[in-house]
Parts: sequence; structure tokens; C-alpha cells
Amino acid sequence: MTIPAPLRPRALKPGDLVVVAALSGPLPAAYEPNVERAVAVLQGMGFRVRRAPLLRAGRGHWWSAATPAEIAAELNGLLRDPEVRAIVAADGGQTALGYLDLIDVDAVRADPKPILGYSDISLLHLVLHARTGLVGFHADMAVPGFGDTWQSVPEERRAELSALYTRLLTGTEPLGALPTGPAWECWRPGRPGRVEGPLIGAVINRIVLAQATPFALPPERFDGAVLFWEEMGGHASHVWSYLQVLRHCGVLDRIAGMVVGVPREIAGLEPGASPDLREIVLDVLGGRDIPVLGNVDIGHAGPNLPMPVGIRAELDASRRRLALLEPAVS
Repeated sequence: MTIPAPLRPRALKPGDLVVVAALSGPLPAAYEPNVERAVAVLQGMGFRVRRAPLLRAGRGHWWSAATPAEIAAELNGLLRDPEVRAIVAADGGQTALGYLDLIDVDAVRADPKPILGYSDISLLHLVLHARTGLVGFHADMAVPGFGDTWQSVPEERRAELSALYTRLLTGTEPLGALPTGPAWECWRPGRPGRVEGPLIGAVINRIVLAQATPFALPPERFDGAVLFWEEMGGHASHVWSYLQVLRHCGVLDRIAGMVVGVPREIAGLEPGASPDLREIVLDVLGGRDIPVLGNVDIGHAGPNLPMPVGIRAELDASRRRLALLEPAVS
């Protein structure tokens, strides 16, 4: 099977239009101020910002912002609109599985654009990367990210993140080393200790779900990859089970290294609980002597460091170093 080369979006310029869209869950009225704060953050990066029509407080269908067909139609319209240069998900949820087969992949190939988000949105990154090579931006979203966790960190940290995201979206030079967080831990130094490979990852339950669809990443896509993942909710035993699925699929035999995000609201991982997340990961890895970097600030714990899917990265767990070796845009 021919694996598409990484498809980089065009670099954004100051004044380019960024659209905040409801790509999965609905917008509760209580989170309307989060959207407004997120718009201000994106405007502070130098972009024009517009809200997509489905992003309206109180609008919804079951657990979604709209039906899967309606969300796909709006997303396809944004993908086809040459004025739209980036799409930021408002929030995650449980809807992306319903419209994976409705996405206009020809529009993605014709005019690749950054799609930012994590959680359910990480499923879009995996599937579009598998189908087109699109570099997916596993990064913060509007409601839980720019409009919430970004507001709770010191101003110095917020400025650092804003500069990082601006460079990510507008710069054609590699970001280099991501800022190391105090919680980062070397769970296994690996041999050799330093590895390079393309970043592949998502919420771990979405990795497993994606591989059960016709749009799964081919096994070869994991060869030499730096697998990153995080998880929210459920139970510690679920994480163990997801990792076992990746073992059975052969993914763990193909990757060069692993980056694990800070877990959030996972029963059985309370402070002092046994096993902890490190023990679970190393139990499933067994004798696979690859570097593993744990407690990295990616995913639901927020604020997020950006992890561009498909971009080559350097991992040195013993030095607690994670660096992006290629630009995410062109």
C-alpha cells in the first residue's frame, strides 16, 4: 500500500481567517464566554476569527451540535472555502465517528488547512492523515482550551503558548524543542535513548476506534513512529486494555518511542493507587526497550502543547526532551 507523504497546510499570514466550528459536541450556554475568550486569544495571534453557524448555544441533536450529516456539510463547506485558512474545533464529544465517510477528502487534498483540536477531534487527524497525508494539529480547542485552561495559567505561560502556536501556524521553520514541563518523567530511557520518527497519536481510545474502521492507518504508518497518546475518563483497566489492543495489532512492535499525556479523571489512577499509569504502560510494553516519556502536557489536562500528526520529532526520554524537527506548515 502506498502511504501518502505528509500533506502540510499553507502557512497562515496575519489577517487570515480562522473559523471556530462545532465539529462534535454542542455548545452549552454556560460556555458561551469560553468561545468569546477563545476568539480573543486567536485574534491576539493576529488572525481574523469567525464562528461557523452550527456553533450556537442551545443548538444540538442528542449529544451532538447537529446530526453527523449536518456537521459534515458545514466542515466540507469550510474545507472548500478558499478564504478559510484554518479550522479550530469548539470542543470534543462523541460525533466524529458518524461522519468519517462524509468528509470531502478531495477538498482536503486540493487546499489542506490546519484543523486544531484534541479528544474526539483527534479521530479526524488520524483518519485524514491516513487518507490524504494531512498533518493534523493535535492542539487546543476553543471551549476547553483557549477559552478555559489558557485563562487559568500565569500570563507569562499564556504568552509562551501564544508565541508557540503562532509559530506553529505561520512559521516554515521547525519549532524545535517543546518547553519541558515540571511533571515530565522518564518512564523508560530506551535503547538507543534518542529516537526520531513521525508523530502519530490521539486519545488512546480513538486510536483503537480508528483502527477498527475502513479508514485505519496502515500498519506501516507506525514504523519508527513516536506514538503519543492521552486519555480522559473511564478506568485504569480500560487504558491497559487499549494498550493490549495496540500490542495485538503489532503497533507496539513497530514504534520507536512513546509519549504519554497527563491522565485526567480516570478511576483507579488516584494519587497513591496501584498500579499507576507508568506501571500499566511498562507492563504492556514488556521487554520492548523503547524510550517512554510520561506526564507530558498534551490532551485533556491542558493547556496543550501542539503535536502535529505526521511531523518528524525527536524523543529523548532520559533528557526529558521532545522536539519537532520539521515545520507543520509550508
